Amino acid sequence: MPYLSIRGARLYYEDTGGSGEPVLFSHGLLWDSRLFHRQVEALRGHYRCIMYDHRGQGLSEPPPGDSVIDLRTVYEDAVAVIQALGLAPCHFVGQSMGGFVGLRLAARHPELLRSLALLDSSAAAELPLTLARYRLLTALTHWLGLRPVVDRIMSLYFGRTFMRDPERSAERAMLRQQLMANPRAVWRAMQGVIHRRSVEGELHRIATPTLVLVGDEDEVTVPAVAERLHQRIRGARLKRLPCGGHMCILEQPQAVNVALGDFLEEVERTSLQEEMLAAAN
Repeated sequence: MPYLSIRGARLYYEDTGGSGEPVLFSHGLLWDSRLFHRQVEALRGHYRCIMYDHRGQGLSEPPPGDSVIDLRTVYEDAVAVIQALGLAPCHFVGQSMGGFVGLRLAARHPELLRSLALLDSSAAAELPLTLARYRLLTALTHWLGLRPVVDRIMSLYFGRTFMRDPERSAERAMLRQQLMANPRAVWRAMQGVIHRRSVEGELHRIATPTLVLVGDEDEVTVPAVAERLHQRIRGARLKRLPCGGHMCILEQPQAVNVALGDFLEEVERTSLQEEMLAAAN
């Protein structure tokens, strides 16, 4: 299996190859690169798609010891992945935690990105009340694993439409099993995410073409959070999906594919027009 040895860690990644523009996918907390398989299926004919697992999640190795995997470390890993694979400038697609990473990249290393897609993500730190709830979930995971809290996590991650649909019960069961397959040590990544710092003060720096996508039933990063990103990132596009929760990417993969494909085509078209104008002058 392909691994990148960077910054004292071995990170698992997959690369479709090809001559198209690179699209780097960054997954949400408690998931892994498999999260994007429907998007990769849709895009790989036109783009080079790269997925990787954050350290301590999926097939990537955790750092030694028992320390928290903070978001600064995960963000710096993303910089190293882009540089090691020679992807810059690339399209970056981040879901939830992956969006936290993407915002930091766009604000601090704009030269690495061609575009940024934020799926059910936020620039803010956790509010005190939600932080207290997430601390409890993290503590239980630390000592007992995810099994005692998996149903609560499912109810947070997925919208009520998906959770109540009788025709998707088998899909819910499969996703529940996937969550429970996380090792107990995943609490280290959970702790880093819930205690992340706000980057709202950095949003004015972002000039990268940006798509903000959110589900109307998202209770983790509610639509008002996406509205703030849309307002504060210059030129950002906003797409709201009805009947989608925090995991729109799993609940409504086709709608996400359409929104993402249209956005990437628009970025490419605008870039080509700018190049032609520059050549004419």
